[in-house]
Amino acid sequence: MKRQTITLLLGIILGMSAAYSQTGSKIVDLKEITGGAFYARSAGGGIRSMADGEHYTEMNRERTAIIRYSYASGQAVDTLFNVNRARECSFDRIQNYEVSSTGHHILLYTDIEDIYRHSYRATVYDYDVRRNLVKPLSENSGKVMIPTFSPDGRMVAFVRDNNIFIKKFDFDTEVQVTTDGRVNAILNGVTDWVYEEELVVTNLMSWSADSDFLAYVRSDETAVPEYRMPMYEGLLYPEDYAYKYPKAGERNSSVSLHLYNVTDRSTKAVKLPIDEGSYIPRIAFTDNADELAVMTLNRQQNDFKMYYVHPKSLVPKLILQDVNKRYVDSDWVQGLVFTVGGGFAYVSEKDGFAHIYLYDNKGVMRRQVTSGSWDVTKLYGVDAVGTVYYQSAEESPIRRAVYAVDTKGKKTKLSQGVGTNDAMFSNSYAYYIQTYSNTTTPTVVSVYRTKGAKELRTLEDNAALRERLATYRYNAKEFTTIRTDAGLELNAWIVKPLDFDPSRKYPVLMVQYGGPNSQQVLDRYSFDWEHYLASKGYVTICVDGRGTGARGEEWRKCTYMQLGILESDDQIAAAKAIGRLPYVDADRIGIWGWSYGGYMTLMSLCRGNGTFKTGIAVAPVADWRFYDTVYTERFMRTPKENPAGYKASSAIEVAAQLQGKLLIISGSADDNVHLQNTMLFTEALVQANIPFDMAIYTDKNHSIYGGNTRHHLYTRKAKFLFDNL
Repeated sequence: MKRQTITLLLGIILGMSAAYSQTGSKIVDLKEITGGAFYARSAGGGIRSMADGEHYTEMNRERTAIIRYSYASGQAVDTLFNVNRARECSFDRIQNYEVSSTGHHILLYTDIEDIYRHSYRATVYDYDVRRNLVKPLSENSGKVMIPTFSPDGRMVAFVRDNNIFIKKFDFDTEVQVTTDGRVNAILNGVTDWVYEEELVVTNLMSWSADSDFLAYVRSDETAVPEYRMPMYEGLLYPEDYAYKYPKAGERNSSVSLHLYNVTDRSTKAVKLPIDEGSYIPRIAFTDNADELAVMTLNRQQNDFKMYYVHPKSLVPKLILQDVNKRYVDSDWVQGLVFTVGGGFAYVSEKDGFAHIYLYDNKGVMRRQVTSGSWDVTKLYGVDAVGTVYYQSAEESPIRRAVYAVDTKGKKTKLSQGVGTNDAMFSNSYAYYIQTYSNTTTPTVVSVYRTKGAKELRTLEDNAALRERLATYRYNAKEFTTIRTDAGLELNAWIVKPLDFDPSRKYPVLMVQYGGPNSQQVLDRYSFDWEHYLASKGYVTICVDGRGTGARGEEWRKCTYMQLGILESDDQIAAAKAIGRLPYVDADRIGIWGWSYGGYMTLMSLCRGNGTFKTGIAVAPVADWRFYDTVYTERFMRTPKENPAGYKASSAIEVAAQLQGKLLIISGSADDNVHLQNTMLFTEALVQANIPFDMAIYTDKNHSIYGGNTRHHLYTRKAKFLFDNL
């Protein structure tokens, strides 16, 4: 594969934002960073809009009660549940909850046990509101997963040991829907590892609007290769943790769709016109009980189809198809929104940018809602009169704002703050809870009336955090644009050292991630170890290169079939330009990143021809053959289809070219980016006689945390920089 090189205009940085310095007396300490002293709080716990759209619920700070509030007044209307008042309540706090549509039953979650990134098991209780009585959701032992209320609120479907059960409140009975569930073999309703991680779905069950049918996806992962990781803690002889993990080109789970009839307790399979290896990332009944929407992606993920299936005839009817020459972003499959009375809104990149399109319930496009050379970044929904609500990057790729577009095409900006805005709308869309921050403003959470975008009150302003920050001395991030001599512009931020002296020469650490459609350069609150490094005399810079988000489809997808090449080219070129800035020591530039950013660190050190003096790679991919099917094949296809691309994108293939000091770090129980990557990359360094530093964290997953682990990790990284940069 031809290597493409970008040459940046030397030392020219355009669009620098005004510098902001805090002039307190304290200096940031690393222990404070790793201990979360500067984390911004969000509002309450578990905010849920109630069906009427006029009230919402949330847990109190102590998580001992669920309280109902009025959106309009902010007053607490009543307490729906309290551990101290409910009869036969055997626990003293809750971790999560769900309220039925009628409000007669509330599911209470305790003893949550994380499985992977999103999935968990929990001990779940049913709180009968009318009787003020708490009892286990199931009389059988064992924690459950994905409890899902029926629309009429009279039943709950849940999964235990990979089988689906239904609790019927009216009769206080439990019905078993499936019996074939087995660990590492058959999953019913819940999803396997790769669906959870890359399609961001853990629940593939859906109730019909009349509560007569339960649809679910069955996943057979028997033929999926198994990955094993030794677990060490507390064991004389380490034991392997084994789970199904399909690496690029290997077998995926075989998925099938089924419909359970609640009345006669029969189950029927739905024959879908899809190829072997296709994905079913989402199923959802519309508000029409006769329409089960089934969303499918082919294995190459460039052909998205949505079918409507009648629960009695079981005949699938093609409603929507979106074909892309590269891939369809599964986020928009998950984000498709059904409208009141039929139809749906969908985000497509068919015109080169992510925009919203409205369809009727037969799949006929009614209109394109948004257009322009900018991306929609989130579709919130459509209200009863047809107004569409969304978040976009139309003001700037580094910022987010919230908008509404009515049926006549009139657009209203709902958010006022300059920075990053997000919203959670009430069921009626009459109100929304807005979350706002920018680089100098910690998170502010406020309630708004949608009409007129009128602020009603603030739920959280992080005043204590703002006061704490005011006591410290630090320089805030400055945003900048680096322009190439070919006209390519790369967004970036920079944090300068305390007591910055432009006549001095400083070492630089480049921070990056770089994965497809990711963004690190965003105007949002974050206070991380770059401020600690600034207190030690380091310049920290983050550059978003090609492949990153909110700059149109071509920018996002130009890395297709050749991951790591253009992205590392951009980091190398940016480093060379940064090295020519008058206050930078070009011989002391380092780079670091985590996960994809760790991979980018390896590629940049190996392809940079000495541009970087040091690099820290945490949990890095080293060769895409070792990563999962869904993510890797979305961007690279299979190794069989794209052998040259896999070879060029492999850090192991270029390990012998590595220049600079390397610290490579992994968790031994990383279920996501396996330790295998680090072990084989370092073996390639050994054979090339290249020295390196290495740290392995025992029984830690991809996030490498727990106890003192995170502080130890960052202390190790900091010492490495102090010694080598």
